[in-house]
Amino acid sequence: MTAESFQFSGDEPGADPSRPIGLLDVLSVAAVVLDAGGRIVFWTPQAEELFGYTAEEALGKYAARLFIHPEHLKAVQSLFAEVLETGRSWAGAFPIRHKDGSTRLMEFRNMRLLDDLGDVYALGIAADHTLLQRVETDLALCERLINQSPIGLALMDPDLRYLLVNPALERIDGIPAEDHIGRHLRDTLPFPDVDTIESALRQVLTTGTPLLDQYHVGRPPADHDHDHDHEHDHAWSLSFYRLEDPGGRVLGAATSVVDVTERHRAAIEADRARRRLALIADASIRVGTTLEVEQTARELAEIATPELADVVAVDVLDSALACRRSRKPDNGPELFRALALKAAHPTVALRAADPPGDLAAYGGDRLVTLCVHTGRPVLVRHVGDHDLERIARDPEATALLSRAGVHSYLVVPLIAHGEVLGALDLKRTRNPVPFDQDDVVLASELASRAAVAIDNARWFQSVRNTALTLQRSLLPDHPPHHTGLETASRYQPAQSTSEVGGDWYDVISLADDRTALVVGDVMGNGIDAAATMGRLRTATCAYADLDLAPDAVLQHLDKITCDLEHYIVTCLYAVYDPHTRQCHIANAGHMPPALARPGQAPVLLDLPSGAPLGVGGISFETTTEDLGPGDLLVLYTDGLVETRQHPIDDRLNVLLSFLDEPHRPLEETCDLLLYGLRHPDDHDDVALLVARAL
Repeated sequence: MTAESFQFSGDEPGADPSRPIGLLDVLSVAAVVLDAGGRIVFWTPQAEELFGYTAEEALGKYAARLFIHPEHLKAVQSLFAEVLETGRSWAGAFPIRHKDGSTRLMEFRNMRLLDDLGDVYALGIAADHTLLQRVETDLALCERLINQSPIGLALMDPDLRYLLVNPALERIDGIPAEDHIGRHLRDTLPFPDVDTIESALRQVLTTGTPLLDQYHVGRPPADHDHDHDHEHDHAWSLSFYRLEDPGGRVLGAATSVVDVTERHRAAIEADRARRRLALIADASIRVGTTLEVEQTARELAEIATPELADVVAVDVLDSALACRRSRKPDNGPELFRALALKAAHPTVALRAADPPGDLAAYGGDRLVTLCVHTGRPVLVRHVGDHDLERIARDPEATALLSRAGVHSYLVVPLIAHGEVLGALDLKRTRNPVPFDQDDVVLASELASRAAVAIDNARWFQSVRNTALTLQRSLLPDHPPHHTGLETASRYQPAQSTSEVGGDWYDVISLADDRTALVVGDVMGNGIDAAATMGRLRTATCAYADLDLAPDAVLQHLDKITCDLEHYIVTCLYAVYDPHTRQCHIANAGHMPPALARPGQAPVLLDLPSGAPLGVGGISFETTTEDLGPGDLLVLYTDGLVETRQHPIDDRLNVLLSFLDEPHRPLEETCDLLLYGLRHPDDHDDVALLVARAL
């Protein structure tokens, strides 16, 4: 018996030779033929894959005993007999026993076969039930999606001819589905760049890489009569995908088309709104990064260029910058200080503006003056010659603005906490679109955010300048000449805060040509710490005049500090005698001084550290060190060496490494230590005192 001798009987149709092999391969459909006795006489490779038995293991065996569970044996035998006797096929799901012992649910289709001799056989077609169910669900879903989707869908063959078109595409391009079939893509697409689209689609067929969301504007064929009516333009979004069978053979391409005509104009507006929101969000990050007025103004000018204007200037009222209370607005002139100027491209309009840092008076008839007087934006959508005269500072600037092509102008006030600080000045030259109310809203929002930052910065600078002035007023002037001793000093406030600290130094002339060297640090910062430092410095000078030993001076200062609430102070007090070439030093919890001798490695002096001033009841000890000619003594506060990232021992070693040349000029040594050890954002202030024996 051969497979060619079989003929089908019963009520099931014969196999359709045109069915795609690919789907059968996906389902892995197995065929099994049994003789009238139930023995297996035909076994396909798919059956081996499905049931686990090879042809040698299956052929000639009773099928029921091979893969039917004993409890289902009678039911299977009954179904088998009915199919052979009646010729009626049976279909359904049935559990079978796999060779590996597991139970699997299979989908069966059983039918009777007759060969040319009249012998009866049973054909069983089987597939995995779960896989078949998933494929059936996918096919049903695909059919529903294609027919009911609002997205236009088409299937193309490899020559880009239509094979299938869904109803949505009919509605989109106005061409019936049957008129698509067999036609090329270019016959239906109403786009002027159809050649580019076809080329891109062929690239998709070649590479398999999808091409997604290609935006095109065109005219449906039904609207060709409206050649000059742009209202009939349609905006479509196209996507292309390559289709392959399970074996990787390219079947063609799928095309999806979404009609976005109704959203075409809305999308343009939405995109514009998104850019504006992004600009505002960007401004919240980029404007006001420092507490510096000039830097904040530059950041505002940069963020507004070129998205909002081609030429941007930021000008602040001089009275506001000086933190003077502004007078009641009138119609008189105003004095502005230019803080920032930015252009999107080279233009002579920059020469018409006030350079940053300059002061300029603008009369009451100028638009920028009107803006700060009223506290309201001034918009000139279309600038004329008369308008330029009210924008520019003088006739020469008016001519420059005219040459630059300024055609639209907007100025908005910088207002913080109800006070007008200045103005944001905007001009358009290359951008052909005039300013509108949306631009006014955006510019006002940017100006409002920047104004708060500028306000914070100006008060920060004012408070910091006040505190720094107090601090410096409490420190000694440049020390006079002292017998046998050369000195240099520095005070540097913290860079990252508006408050100065309580660090101080002093050089005090004593009797018999001796000199007292003092460095101290009041814990804390601000004006209170600076004031406490001033009191202690005065007391130190008074006790120094009493010719007390260094430990006795610290003992008296400790008593005074105990009377000050909540203050702890470290201090180093040294007295140098040029006649004995000795330096007597006492320490109250302070950083050890560094000593650099010519020809020797710099070291930290090993002194009794003592307790800080203000602890009370602690005695101090005076240590004597020889200080020969050329020896360099360095006294400093902890702000010079302490950081939040490095161990203090490492930093002290770095300090010593900068003292490798004791003969270096003292002023140069001070600068080297400050710039080599300090970071611009260090949170503590520094007092530094260096002395060299002569």
